[in-house]
Amino acid sequence: MDVKYILFMATLWVGVFTSCTSNEEESKLPQPCQGLNLSELPQRWDEGIPLGNGLTGGLLWQKDGKLRLAIDRADLWDLRPVESFQSPDHTYRFVCDQVIRKKDIRPVYALIDDRTANDPAPTKIPAGALEFDIHPLGKVKKVTLDVATAVCTILWENGALARFFTPAGGNGGCFRFENLPDTLSPELSAPPYQRRITDSDHQPGVNDLSTLGYQPGTITFPAPGKLLYRQQAWGDVSYEIGVQWKQPHPGVLEGGYYVTSKGTWYSENDTVKRPDISFDEALASHRNWWKHYWKQSSVTLPDTLLERQWYLEMYKFGAASRRGAPPICLQAIWTADNGQTPPWRGDFHSDLNTQLSYWPGYTANHLEESAVFTDWLWKIKENSEQFTRRFFQVEGLNVPCIATLTGQPIGGWSPYSHSPTAAGWLSYHFYQQWKYSMDSRFLKDRAYPWVKEVARFFENISVYGEQGKRKLPLSSSPEINDNRIDAWFTNTTNYDLANIRITYTIAGEMAEALGLTEEAAHYARLLHEWPEEAVDESGLLIAPGKPMNESHRHFSHLLSFHPFGLIDVSQGIKATNLILRSIKNVEDLGPDYWTGYTYAWLANMKARVADGNGALRNLHIFMNAFCSPNSFHLNGDQTRSGYSQYTYRPFTLEGNFACAAAIQEMLLQSHTGVIKVFPALPTSWKEVSFRNLRAVGAFLVSASYSNGKVVSITVTSEKGGRMRLDNPFTGEITEKMMKPGETVIVEN
Repeated sequence: MDVKYILFMATLWVGVFTSCTSNEEESKLPQPCQGLNLSELPQRWDEGIPLGNGLTGGLLWQKDGKLRLAIDRADLWDLRPVESFQSPDHTYRFVCDQVIRKKDIRPVYALIDDRTANDPAPTKIPAGALEFDIHPLGKVKKVTLDVATAVCTILWENGALARFFTPAGGNGGCFRFENLPDTLSPELSAPPYQRRITDSDHQPGVNDLSTLGYQPGTITFPAPGKLLYRQQAWGDVSYEIGVQWKQPHPGVLEGGYYVTSKGTWYSENDTVKRPDISFDEALASHRNWWKHYWKQSSVTLPDTLLERQWYLEMYKFGAASRRGAPPICLQAIWTADNGQTPPWRGDFHSDLNTQLSYWPGYTANHLEESAVFTDWLWKIKENSEQFTRRFFQVEGLNVPCIATLTGQPIGGWSPYSHSPTAAGWLSYHFYQQWKYSMDSRFLKDRAYPWVKEVARFFENISVYGEQGKRKLPLSSSPEINDNRIDAWFTNTTNYDLANIRITYTIAGEMAEALGLTEEAAHYARLLHEWPEEAVDESGLLIAPGKPMNESHRHFSHLLSFHPFGLIDVSQGIKATNLILRSIKNVEDLGPDYWTGYTYAWLANMKARVADGNGALRNLHIFMNAFCSPNSFHLNGDQTRSGYSQYTYRPFTLEGNFACAAAIQEMLLQSHTGVIKVFPALPTSWKEVSFRNLRAVGAFLVSASYSNGKVVSITVTSEKGGRMRLDNPFTGEITEKMMKPGETVIVEN
């Protein structure tokens, strides 16, 4: 391990941890050392303490000497339509003609790509902020985020104390100050919709909020201890922040806020207009929700830094993804608090970002939270089908790769913003939601109908090539060759091919499970009509005749290996060698143009090939160089230590959740239908355990590893079915037909 890395980690986290001790019952919950423990308030918005409940989010930080709570709401979007997309030229056929026949990409740039540099919207927008003048309180002594209860506590040296939390239910937040030397009241800071910003960091794809052209909002004080802020956004969308507070005792300030919306898909979820219960009552209910969340699963690792990172990532997952709210977009409920639109507009990037964000939910046994993603994909199904008819001019279902809250295309680099196969990767999430839950109703009513339409689209959009195999008229591989004309390929790329092949594979499995044998046979025939992946001595190629020959952040050409498992080491030496060559190739090309999520993704791949040491190294680089002190993924190498030539700091979340997924891949794998415990442990790990991680087939698995050996495995079947376990005690596959609720304990 690099010396510079060891020194950095030693200085970054010195003094951060408190002791981790617990009894057996308490061990089900995260300990104080697994949250955030800081000696001062963060001084930047993207280092703020994150709070949230899926719909409402908050970031606590200090700005201009004031304690600031940036308030966000997941459905606040400027959804003005993209005028150029109303052009009759906005079609796949037009792009094909410009690329293949005319060999002139400039009209495509003008139609699809350039508009993101000229138009400030569509975009996610912030709500506002509460500010507290804390100058009289003096110096902060300690700031903690207890991830077990999702409560942030701030302690000053003079004994003053503040607590903030976003109740697990509802659309607002609560705060309480104690031991105040004087009176204190909140102020409302509205987003600067009328003021240009000059001092913000350069971030990709951002604009000043003033470019949105909103009229000033109104702030009123309807009664002592109350204020209202109302803001009209674009079109019918508006929102309101209400704040109320009181001082029930000398030295105490207690209050809360709500943020409601009008004109969005989620406005009907506003169940409260005021914080009408006490701080303590709200806190009790809030704690119960998080207690239930954390009892779903836990991990115990000898590497305390990595263990802490897993708990921080799963905390953010629980804070950002809740039923009835939108899914995780680039920044989820933590939109930029710097007077500008968020990096890349805070949109739904489905070239990898939305997908990676939901990787950990399945194995972590948080299916309620992971279902938020497929709920949204189902919600935008009609809009996606309309987009498919309009742009691709065929029937079926594809999804704009870069999309708004309602699934409308935003634009950007056309080779991936208008990808012909984005829905294939998204289909895989319907498959995982089904396979990890074995919910037959979900399969029948949502998963199969959605995937079936994607399969129909691929059949309709494809043509036959010279070899008699199907192909796409024009293909791409996200971000490969940037936005040049050679980012489009006339041969189907391995990325597009993987998305197509996984769709037909899972459509066939779903049809078989539903007893639709003729449909299953149809998908099998279609699958046979597509070619195999293109390979050479370097491994998997980008496209036939096009190897990966330069450092690149996106491993799009390796999708068939990870996450899909269409190519897997379980298939024998030939597949294993292909995978190992492919991984070696991207490593040999170096990390010059990697981002944080690249390291997290590579760690997942290392775990898939049982390279625990390699997975560990990449995860530590991710934590060390690409995360801010609050654990947010900042894309670029913040240490400037050569882990990437990208040293900028746009905040996005997919790297965080891919990190959690990689940790789980080291502990449990079941993607082949065989349960493997501890498949990729580093050689230095001697004491490891996990509780209630979830395997394919709706099996809950707990296991312990001590003195370098597996000690015990417990498997509980939720729905019943055949359990297949790679038994470490016999070296063989143990099979058992289990009943619903049955538990099997395997010991040496």
